[in-house]
Amino acid sequence: MRFNATALQQRFISLRENRLFETFVIAVIIFSALLIGAKTYAIPPGTLAVMHALDWLVTLFFLVEILVRMIAEGSLRNFFRKGWNVFDFIIVAVSLVPIEDSEAALLGRLLRVFRVLRLVSIVPELRVLLNAFLQAIPRMGYVSLLMFVIFYIYAAVGSMFFADINATLWSNITVAMLTLFRVATFEDWTDVMYETMAVYPLSWAYYLSFIFIVAFVFLNMMIGIVLETLQREHDDYAREQGEGMAVEVDNIEQRTQQMDQRLARMEAMLEALHERHRKA
Repeated sequence: MRFNATALQQRFISLRENRLFETFVIAVIIFSALLIGAKTYAIPPGTLAVMHALDWLVTLFFLVEILVRMIAEGSLRNFFRKGWNVFDFIIVAVSLVPIEDSEAALLGRLLRVFRVLRLVSIVPELRVLLNAFLQAIPRMGYVSLLMFVIFYIYAAVGSMFFADINATLWSNITVAMLTLFRVATFEDWTDVMYETMAVYPLSWAYYLSFIFIVAFVFLNMMIGIVLETLQREHDDYAREQGEGMAVEVDNIEQRTQQMDQRLARMEAMLEALHERHRKA
């Protein structure tokens, strides 16, 4: 009996790692997303009933697929130890709740929209991108905080000088910050600048300095943080897969450490021999 259970687990592991099965799961996820999008249109009742049945078939397929992955892991503890498995289990479990005709129907449809995110858990490259984004958020937070300080200072200055020119854009610090956000995104910012230059000819320096600090410095700092984190995540993924330059660098470092250890042992042996000859 134990042998049969082990053989069954090996079959499920092979099925889980099969590229054709993985591609089919991705196709079903995309089909599920298209079903959700199609329901936002005016659809005849007959077609809507067919789509409803297809939606439940997709849900049952997701249930079978999650059971296959559970059995392939060998135990529930191993399965729920991975965050993405927990996410997939919650999405599938919520999809099984029959709430289409209840007051929570809108919530049910909203939660089923998140089934599209299962693409992230299925496709490793998407997981790398999302992990890099999550890892970069704390570091980007400090840059965002400093950027907010710059926004606040410039908004206060702009409200003081330009409120009489255009109260719609500069009446208070909150509106001024929104105006500066428009300037930072280059959305018709020259119209704002030319309007204030009619009263303050040198106000161009205010806008250009703000754009240089925010758009050229801080935004590029954020891009640099994301790229650095993404590169690190790619290296970690390559190490897990046993491929890529990161693995070669690790192998070189290990060989260098082994050579250093051998040289240290040889030096110790030579010093011991030299000490013996000196005593003799």
